[in-house]
Amino acid sequence: MTNTHWFLLIGGILLARGLTSTILGRSPFTSSIIYLMVGVAAGPIFLNLFHFDPFKQSAQLELLTEIAVLISLFSAGVKMPVPVKLSRWRPPILLAWVSMAITVGMVAIFAYYVLDFPIGAGVLLGAILAPTDPVLATDVQSRHAGDNDHFRFTLTSEAGMNDGSGFPFVMLGLGLLGLHELGDFGTKWILLDVLWATSAAIGLGVFGGAALAHLGWMLRGQDPKHEVLDDLVGLGLIAVVYGLSVSVNAWGFLTVFFAGVALRQTENMLTRTKRMELKRDQAEVQEVQPQEPKIASVSVESDLPPKISAEALIFEEHLERLSELLLVFLIGGMLSVQFFNWQTITLAAFLFTVARPVSVFISLAYTSTTWRLRWMIGWFGVRGIGSIYYLMYAIQHGLPENIAKQMIQMTLVVITLSILLHGTSVKPLISRFWSTKK
Repeated sequence: MTNTHWFLLIGGILLARGLTSTILGRSPFTSSIIYLMVGVAAGPIFLNLFHFDPFKQSAQLELLTEIAVLISLFSAGVKMPVPVKLSRWRPPILLAWVSMAITVGMVAIFAYYVLDFPIGAGVLLGAILAPTDPVLATDVQSRHAGDNDHFRFTLTSEAGMNDGSGFPFVMLGLGLLGLHELGDFGTKWILLDVLWATSAAIGLGVFGGAALAHLGWMLRGQDPKHEVLDDLVGLGLIAVVYGLSVSVNAWGFLTVFFAGVALRQTENMLTRTKRMELKRDQAEVQEVQPQEPKIASVSVESDLPPKISAEALIFEEHLERLSELLLVFLIGGMLSVQFFNWQTITLAAFLFTVARPVSVFISLAYTSTTWRLRWMIGWFGVRGIGSIYYLMYAIQHGLPENIAKQMIQMTLVVITLSILLHGTSVKPLISRFWSTKK
């Protein structure tokens, strides 16, 4: 395809998506299914207008997926309910680490005994497929900042964390394949890839998000008319904390998610404090001038500086939707009929119906989550762009071509079936779930 063809094709998809948004909102499937079908139709399976080779173009695809995941993680972070309470965050934390580890182990065992993979390749495959996706899971994500729905919150925060918590297992798989230094008895992996990289990532994210919130509050509080390009501020925070995280060998995905969480929570804390101060001042004014209470009350909300996270969120979500369109379309152009064989389909079935539900039920066994909620969470483990990033990362770090091409087939089929199965079941199942909650 020429550049002209690409412009026409992508432009046509954008126009169609924008003009039919209301219709798609009432349809029984998600927009990702539309993008995928267009990609399949234009790709080698049908019209063969283009073919995107993920092995030969792994560097470009790694960068594209990396950007998409970072934007989505930040967007997910700023939508988290506040304040953070352990009782609310315990289930997603268990899912992001305990369920992640169990899923990796189960997929590794399946790959070793059923697919005849080396154990290192099995662990790597499990690490690639275990994380749930923050990009494609739009209909099961928190819909706005402060959305307190338990189901959406749990899935969104799990996806925000496990795109980073999966990285140690990627490095373990690469190490078992001889492509990464694990140290004697795995000590280097435990100390650096697990303990240091995880704790440093969370610390950097919390510090960066809180620091920006305080800086923005200070600048805007001095001049209520002060305007900041919040879209650029949000992207700047993503870039800075991610760059710092990578430079100290921490997991940047975790850093960006927790930066978004810390930014939103700190701004809300500052807002609550300021609102209390204004109300206290209002009460004092009313004591002195009781005949003019309405004049004082008007200024309470108007005197609060605008939040960076709230202003930036809309732009970040638009970028997220654009990246979803492009990458899902490319997935359709990567597919081939030969990819759908007994190995790839069996692996997808095992992941969706055994590994994911079992890991969820084990990790949430001693929590207060209801059985119905566990069933819903166990089914909606959407796989997507994060898995492609991990695979491209492994290829760029020397994954042998024969193993890489097998994993490409398996990953693409798992993502495709996830888009189709989860995309068609999300609206009826969630509608039924909410109706039974009432």
